[in-house]
Amino acid sequence: MDFLQKFIHGLEVAGGMRYLRSIALVLAVLMLAVAYDFRGFKNMNTLEAMDAAQLARNLAEGRGYTTLFIRPLSMYLVKKRNQEVKAVPTVGEVADFSEIRTPHPDLANPPVYPVVLAGLMKVLPFRYPMPEKTQAFWNFRGNFWRYQPDFLIAVFNQVLLLVAVAMVFFLARRLFDPSVAWLSALLMLGTDLLWRFSVSGLSTMLLLVIFLGLIWCLVAFEEENREPRGGAGRLFLLAAFAGLLTGVGGLTRYAFGWMIIPVVVFVLLISSRRAVVLASVSLLMFAAVLAPWIIRNLEVSGRAFGTATYTVIEKTGTLPDFQLQRTLEADLGDTFLDVFRTKDTLGALRTKVQINSLRMVQEDLPRLGGTWLAAFFLVGLLVPFQNPATQRLRHFLLGAIAVAFVVQAFGKTQLSEDSPEINTENLLVLFGPLVIAYGVSLFLLILDQVDFPFRELRYVVIALFAMLFSLPLILTLLLPRPTPLTYPPYHPAIIQGIANLMEPEELTMSDMPWAVAWYGQRQSVWLTLNAQNDYFAIDSFQKPIKGLYLTQRTLDRKFHSELLQRSPDSNWGALVLDIIVNRQQVPPSFPLRSNMPGLLASGQLFLTDRDRWRKAGER
Repeated sequence: MDFLQKFIHGLEVAGGMRYLRSIALVLAVLMLAVAYDFRGFKNMNTLEAMDAAQLARNLAEGRGYTTLFIRPLSMYLVKKRNQEVKAVPTVGEVADFSEIRTPHPDLANPPVYPVVLAGLMKVLPFRYPMPEKTQAFWNFRGNFWRYQPDFLIAVFNQVLLLVAVAMVFFLARRLFDPSVAWLSALLMLGTDLLWRFSVSGLSTMLLLVIFLGLIWCLVAFEEENREPRGGAGRLFLLAAFAGLLTGVGGLTRYAFGWMIIPVVVFVLLISSRRAVVLASVSLLMFAAVLAPWIIRNLEVSGRAFGTATYTVIEKTGTLPDFQLQRTLEADLGDTFLDVFRTKDTLGALRTKVQINSLRMVQEDLPRLGGTWLAAFFLVGLLVPFQNPATQRLRHFLLGAIAVAFVVQAFGKTQLSEDSPEINTENLLVLFGPLVIAYGVSLFLLILDQVDFPFRELRYVVIALFAMLFSLPLILTLLLPRPTPLTYPPYHPAIIQGIANLMEPEELTMSDMPWAVAWYGQRQSVWLTLNAQNDYFAIDSFQKPIKGLYLTQRTLDRKFHSELLQRSPDSNWGALVLDIIVNRQQVPPSFPLRSNMPGLLASGQLFLTDRDRWRKAGER
């Protein structure tokens, strides 16, 4: 009885209700995350997510920064670099200029996110084989349902989302007031786009935390410059930390590195003394963070950012789709600037930027960061703030959004076509949380001018506002539970089953090699541009190709206009046509003669050098 009395006294008098409310809030947020995972989780469905995951696994298992997902363009760059430095990597007596017979160095991904995932894989019990049918959560009615590593990566990114929500709450409380902070955090939790990013497996949540850390640093720099408390040393430390965070963000996603421009301009304009020196500190720290990685890429490929160096010319009229990444012998010249030596390339680039800019003005900017609160943010540009830090940070955001807009217009590739919103090329989503905070501040400012007949009506209006904002998430949670499989074409159990037919050291070719690398743990090269010269250049002179795995990504394309007529893919279209017409018999001219029975009916095709499935069935 005494215990019960003390407990009630603690709740009513000693501040216990505050802790009880905090516990209830945490439980509510966790319940929201569980509900979303139950309704909204899907296994990975983007190239970038699977690529980063398989790279992280290689790191975690001690194979270094190497990849099982082989891009022909990467082979070309490594081969060209080895020939330039007259290095002859060999396996036995065979020259391996492209380093495909050994673990191939990754040239596409910046290192921070894969390294973080590798650490996660060291700590958590990742199970890569398909789950036993008796495991209910991972299976549904005896059939595969969820892939455990995909789910663990999603949960990790949801934790990062909650960290970002907490950061926005404290930042909004610092810049505005507690009411803005609470409503901003609530609306951020109700943003469906952020939850979708959190379960995608992409690096966006990690980059968002880094970006918000950068914002914290810039706010502290502005306040220290305006009201000095720690001396000149603190200003230098904050300027250096801003450059450090921008560099780490650039090593999480290369395009984010351009944020150093608004950061340096902000430091220059804000600083009342030693502005040039402080801006130089930020810039030098940024360069120091990037330099070792750039040196590594130059040594391996001769390009500062590996295959990502050429993102700017991808998805142009001269290089549509993923054509450049699948090119084995690219005409790129000796330096990066050589790719712009023709008027055709410059014209195609100009057209690409114009098209992307138009789409972004029509679609992305009106709902900046995935929310219609962008309208409040834009109108709020005309509203002065009493807090100088709030006013100046808004100017920084405008400059940063302008830079991100230009970078995104130049950097969009086929990745944005395959997954229009959920992709690593979406930089504008990073500004969503701050757009929410500024939009909420204007909304509450307008609300304060309304004379409500009774106080409770104001809370009703705020609740309706929050519900309307969160409607996409609410509908996601209320709709019937969809399948977590992103099939077609990604079915982890099918992909892993086909990959297990191959030996670990054997090479396959596929139209989705990132999935074979992640789910199947087998080395896979991207489908070459044609079934003749490029295919045999790899098979005969670099490493034998033991399997060809084609999925709906190829077989579901428009048959006449894309498979047969569009050069240079027509050779693969002709091969598929021959197999269909000849009742699944492979043409005599193609070296992989065995066709896995029954797979073509489901929209996929697997050819190999022998009937491996019979041996697997006997086992």
